[in-house]
Formats: sequence, structure tokens, C-alpha cells
Amino acid sequence: MKKVGEQTIIFDTDIYIESVGTVVGPKEREGPLGSSFHRAYDDLYCDEQSWELAERRLMKEAITICLTNGNVQTKDVDLFIAGDLLNQTVTANYVAKEIDVPFLGVFSACSTITEAMLVAATFIDGTFARRVLVATSSHYGAAERQFRFPTTMGVQKGESASWTVTGGAAALLSTIRSPFRIRAATIGRVIDSGITNPLDMGRAMAPAAFATIKQHFADCGLSPTSYDVIVTGDLGKVGSSELKALCHEANMNISERYDDCGVLIYDAEQQAFAGGSGCACCAVVTYSYFLEQMREKKIKTMLVIATGALFNSTMVKQHQTIPAIAHAIAIEAVT
Repeated sequence: MKKVGEQTIIFDTDIYIESVGTVVGPKEREGPLGSSFHRAYDDLYCDEQSWELAERRLMKEAITICLTNGNVQTKDVDLFIAGDLLNQTVTANYVAKEIDVPFLGVFSACSTITEAMLVAATFIDGTFARRVLVATSSHYGAAERQFRFPTTMGVQKGESASWTVTGGAAALLSTIRSPFRIRAATIGRVIDSGITNPLDMGRAMAPAAFATIKQHFADCGLSPTSYDVIVTGDLGKVGSSELKALCHEANMNISERYDDCGVLIYDAEQQAFAGGSGCACCAVVTYSYFLEQMREKKIKTMLVIATGALFNSTMVKQHQTIPAIAHAIAIEAVT
């Protein structure tokens, strides 16, 4: 493992995504990627008594599927790294209590999954762990209740608003050979673009995504053509347009190979405003749709940039700006 440039880590050890698990809610199942996910629920309660308990079930089931797919038991896992959107990462904490594996809770808002992966890969490359489980989750109802308005109020939203993805995702990272290898990770800086509207997160996060992508290329001596796919986590339609404009101004054209998980997960008829967001957004789409594209040899290299808006309901009420961050993971197919 070595640091290159200002913010990027190149892993000396071959670190693989050994297995994955994804579970989603009804809206995600009905979207264009619905058949890609391992399991989907018919309603937001997911057979539980509250939205918060439903989110916990989503993360636990994603972990169970991931371990089953890898033919691995929890006793074979050295470390569990997870996070979510709810206060004090309460979903991850309760799940960690149940699976009884040494635990690190992380929070980077909707970019939590890439933060968890880069921390896990660093532990493995440093020989501090052989197999690390990472997971994240989000839930539309629980997130709306905590960050915005209770859904029962029927508050009007603009087209820049995003729809929090209901889902859970988990992955096993290890030195055991698989079709997917993690080659590098770029740690983002917190960027404040001056946005104060919590319903305009895509525009708030786009500059952070741009900064991380630009730094990754500079650190590694790469260009957009170095990757078959460059995918952001949850910028949505508004944020994606903003990112492409920033890249164009910097003579860094990514348009031909760029996608956004928040745009891909819903279609226009589903009325999801600007698209999907939430911790689960990048995770469920990357672990299902994009890794399957890699498995089928449709793509060989991919740069995943999950983005997170770092705010809470108290700061919004005080009219504070919304800082953001983006972390990047470079993944390649193993032949």
C-alpha cells in the first residue's frame, strides 16, 4: 500500500470483492434495475413495525445474503464496517450487536459505502484483517422523518429533490480471488458550494464529486478514458448535469462513460423527482447492476464516486450551508 499524489491510495495486495448482497424496497423493485437485486419487499415496512426497524432488516438481510453467497460464516469475518443515515448510525450499531463481529461505525452520509470500502481495503492491505464485511442502508420513510418532513404532511417538493432509496447492501472484501479487484481509493475533501436548500442535494454534492474525480486523475496520472465507466452515487439529474458542466469547463470530458446510480435506479414514470439518493443508492446499484456488467465482461474498469451531503435537520433550520464529500473506489475485472 502506498500513497500517490495528495489523496489516493494504491493497494499493493490484491484485494477482491468476494461476495455481495442487496435488498431493496417496492419502488426500487419496480424500477429499471429491479431484476438485478437479490431480494425486494412489497411494502416499506418490510414485515416490521416501523420504518427504522425495516431499515435494520434490510441491512441484516443484505449481510445474510452476502455471507451465504460467499459460503462464509460470521466467525470467518475479522471486521465489520458499516454506517447509515439515521442518528448515531443506529442501524449499523444494532446490526453489529446481532452479528457479533468487531465493529467500526463510519459516517459519510450517502458516500458511506465507499468510505467503508476504502477503510476495509486499507486494513486488509496492512495485514490487520484478512476478510472484512462492509454494509450500509437507507430507507425512504425513516430518512424523510429525520431530515425533512413527515410524509403524512404531504409537503410539496421541487424537481431538484431526490428520493431516498430504500435498501441495504453488503460486501465481503478479502484476499480471496474473485472476479472483482479493488486497485485504488481516493479520499475526498469536504467541499462547501454554498447551497442551503436540503432539497437540492445534487447541486450541493456535484462540486465534491468533481474535486475527487479531478484529484484521482491527477494523483494516478490517469484520464477519463482510463475507465470504461465513471459512476457517481446519487447526484440525480440535477447534480449529474452540474458535474458534467464542471468537468467540461476543466477540459475533462467524462460524458461518454458517465452514469449516476440515482438516475439509473428509477425511471421517469416513477415520479422520483431528480432521482435516487441515500446510503443504499450507490451500494445497491454498484453491487448488483455494475458488478454484473463486469462479470459479463461488458466493462473492465470502473471508478465509483459516492457522494454525501453532510448536514442535519438542526443545521438546516439555522440556514447553514450544506457541505459535501465524495470518496472514490477504482474497481477492475479479473480475468
